Order: sequence, then C-alpha cells, then structure tokens
Amino acid sequence: MTTFRVLYKSTAVRLSALYIVLFAICAAFLVFYVTALSERILGQQTQDTLQQEVSDIQRAYGRGGMNAMLRMMERRARQPGANLYIIASPTGEILTGNVASVEPGVFETEGWTLIPFRYERYSEGGATTDKHQANGHVFVLDNGLRILVGRDLGEPQKLRFLVRRALMVALGVMGLGALVIWFGIGRNALKRIDRMSAASTKIMAGDLSQRLPVGGSGDEFDRMSESLNAMLGRIEKLNEGLRQVSDNIAHDLKTPLTRLRNKAADAIGRKDEDGRRAALEGIIAESDQLIRTFDALLMISRVEAGSVAAEMSFVDLSAIVADSVELYEPVAEEAGLSLVADIQPDVGVQGNRELIGQAIFNLIDNAIKYGVGADAGARIRMRLVKEEGGIRICVADNGPGVPADRRDEVTKRFVRLDESRSKPGTGLGLSLVEAVMELHNGRLELSDTDPDNAVARGLTATMVFPAPEQ
Repeated sequence: MTTFRVLYKSTAVRLSALYIVLFAICAAFLVFYVTALSERILGQQTQDTLQQEVSDIQRAYGRGGMNAMLRMMERRARQPGANLYIIASPTGEILTGNVASVEPGVFETEGWTLIPFRYERYSEGGATTDKHQANGHVFVLDNGLRILVGRDLGEPQKLRFLVRRALMVALGVMGLGALVIWFGIGRNALKRIDRMSAASTKIMAGDLSQRLPVGGSGDEFDRMSESLNAMLGRIEKLNEGLRQVSDNIAHDLKTPLTRLRNKAADAIGRKDEDGRRAALEGIIAESDQLIRTFDALLMISRVEAGSVAAEMSFVDLSAIVADSVELYEPVAEEAGLSLVADIQPDVGVQGNRELIGQAIFNLIDNAIKYGVGADAGARIRMRLVKEEGGIRICVADNGPGVPADRRDEVTKRFVRLDESRSKPGTGLGLSLVEAVMELHNGRLELSDTDPDNAVARGLTATMVFPAPEQ
C-alpha cells in the first residue's frame, strides 16, 4: 500500500491512470457500439432476405396459384437452416408450416412484426421443443389465408453474444495488461528517481564527483541526467579552478608580494634621493606585474565561467592572424627572430574576436620569449589553414621546446618550467589560451616543431577550432 501511494504521487503515474480510465471508457463505448452495429447489420440482412422470400412466394402464387406457392414453400422449408414458413387461416389457426406453434396475435397485423415473437419448433420425434424467437413478415392472400415468412433470431443473438464477449475479454486483457505495464513503468521510474535523489543528496553534501545515473535508453530521464551531469562537470571544474587559483595565489604570489614589501622597506631606509627613487620605481614595476597577473586571472575566470559566451559573432580569423603578425613583427625583429606567416584567406569562425586575438598574442609572445633569440636562423612561423577536421592556427618556434611529459603542466596556472623562470611572465599565458579554446569548443595542442633536433626541437602551439557548420 505504501508503494502504491508513493507511485500515485508521481505525475507520470497519475497521467497513466487517467489514460487507463479514458481508455476503459472508450473501449466500453466501442463494445456497445460494435455490438449495436452488428445487430443492426444482421437485422437489415435478415429483413432483406425475408423480403426477397416474400417476393418470391408472391410471384409463385401469382404464376401458379396455391399449388405452386405450396411447392416452393415446402421445398425451401426442407433446406438446412430454413426460414419459418407458415400458412394460417383468416382466424390465425396454423394450417401448415414448419413450426409447431407461434405466439398468439402474430397474424393479426400485416407487414413486419414490430417485436420478435415466440414460437415452438418440431423435434425429430414429432414433439415440440422449447420456445424460440423470430422476426417475420405477414401478408394476406386474396382468399383470406395468411402467410408468414420468418427468421429465427438464435444465430443473430448468438453472434451478438459472441461479439460482445470477445470484445469484453479483449477489453479485460488490455486493461489488465495496461495495469501491469503501468505498475511496472511506475516502479521503474520511481527507482530511477530514487537513484537520482541519492546522487543529488551526495552532491549537495559536497561530493561534486557524483553523477546522476544514465540508463542508456535515451529517454527524458537520460537527457535530463546528461544535461545535469554536464552542468555538474562544469561546476566541478570551476570549483577546482577556484581552488587552484587560491593555492596559486597563496604560493606563487607570496614571493612577489614579499619582494614588494622588502623593496618598500628598503626605500624607506634609503637616505639618498636617487636610491629611493630607484627603489620606488622597482616597487611600481612589481606592482604593475601583480596587476597584470590579477588581470590575467580575472580574464581566465571570466572565460571559464562563460560570461563572454554571449558576445560571440562571426569573426574573420584570417584578418586577426594577419593583424597579429603585423603587430608582433617589429618585436620579433628586435629580439633577433624572423616572423613568417602562411595565412589562408577568407577563413572565419563563430567566436569572440578579442579573446581569440589575446590567445594568439600570448602564443606569439611565448614564441618570442622562449625562442632561440639572437642565434642565427631563429624564426617563428605562423600558419592558418582550414582543413576537413577543423581550422588550425599554428605558432611554431625553433627554441628548446617543452618535454612531452611536461606539456600538460605548462597549461596550468602559474606553472613555469625551471629553465624559463629567468624570463618575465606570470605563467598564465597558456592557461588563458586553453580556456579560450574550451569556450570555442576547440582545443590547444602542443607538439615538437623539429622532433629530430635534440637541442632546438622547438614548440608548435596549435589552436584547433571545430569546422564551421555549413
């Protein structure tokens, strides 16, 4: 009983119960309608048959008189399943026929009998049998004799009973099946909801690694679970990013803040104006670096939170890459590198122009910063190409590169390889690029530019955008 109450509280179960009730009403109506229609059709067929019999008998009487009519009636009365053939006197007394007796008053009215009448049959031994019902047509000859041609109602009634019983049995079977299916579906839905509730309780308790169960049927529950699981994955990732930022700020920003405090203390202790000015300029430089770091963190957070997703529009990647090359070409030349580009024209994508541009700037800045530098042949190659699998923006240098086992680390916040800690930077450049690519449903790929060169294998950073929909 408790299970039934719980099931009935479900909207789906209540709707199913309502549908079953409506189905039962419609089925009952169908039973009575089909039965009545069958009776009407059988009655009309019976009436048409009797009318034809009456016409044949009247024609036989008209052509051959009483003898011809009697021969026809006698011949037809002997056939299997014969109709009722009776000749009665003007007073209603049965003179001859294939029945023993009929209900009084049947011969008083000419034409079709208004209601079925009762009659008794002859048995094989000559005795009469139980009473039966029939419909008939009475007409009067010119000599006053009354002729009744009728049809027993046993077969139509039996057929009507069989039709009604078959429909009732079918209705009962369907109703029972509907109840079983309803109960089974309700219990299954209740179990799935219970599993979802159990997972939700663990999630609310703080375990964001939990996921709602997916049955694999692709129904509404699965679609809802998949959507909520995607949302939970996003929330878990954002929380993990927040935790990482907190840890990074606690560890990686502690050193520059300590350095900033020491410089401030040193500036206070200096007596000469030039030394104090130099110390203050160092403080300003350290402060600017901290501001840039926090700006980068804020931008990454905005991108990962998707707050800039509404600013998406169709952008010309070819123009963005060309502008980036033009902007950084003097910087590369000043650092002793050559910046060459291979840009496929008229390549566009749905995205945020400012974020894509910032990501490209970060990749070029890293390539300049960690490239070969003043060595002969140092270069940066940019390439934009639209392929079958998507759109690729490649920034390749021929510097020392990044070991394959550490490429996952360099995309994390504040992570800088030991060899690059002498270079200026925050360790957030590739983190921002990766966040921008995730926002655009793309990915960041890191690979060797020249894998066979052990000294200057280089690094190729590739922004892969999904192919635009046609």
